[in-house]
Amino acid sequence: MWRINESREAQKQLDRLPNELIKRYEKWKDVIRYSGPQGLRLIKGFHDEALGGEWRGYRSNRLSLQYRVIYEVKEAEVSVYVIKVTPHDYRR
Repeated sequence: MWRINESREAQKQLDRLPNELIKRYEKWKDVIRYSGPQGLRLIKGFHDEALGGEWRGYRSNRLSLQYRVIYEVKEAEVSVYVIKVTPHDYRR
């Protein structure tokens, strides 16, 4: 089973999301917990992708057409660190 850690920034962003996106995020977390990041790649709706540039080493998944979850996988710890839940804008 994978552990999910959310940054303080991500927690604040989640507080402001509509309920529909919160439900989608909870489903995303369920997939991560039980199947790990590999499970996300099997569900095409999440559009799992590696990021480049400043975000090299991070991955992104869609919650909706606009919102993304940006996360980092720490395989040695069997954990996922959610960095941001944000509209499609990858600027730091």
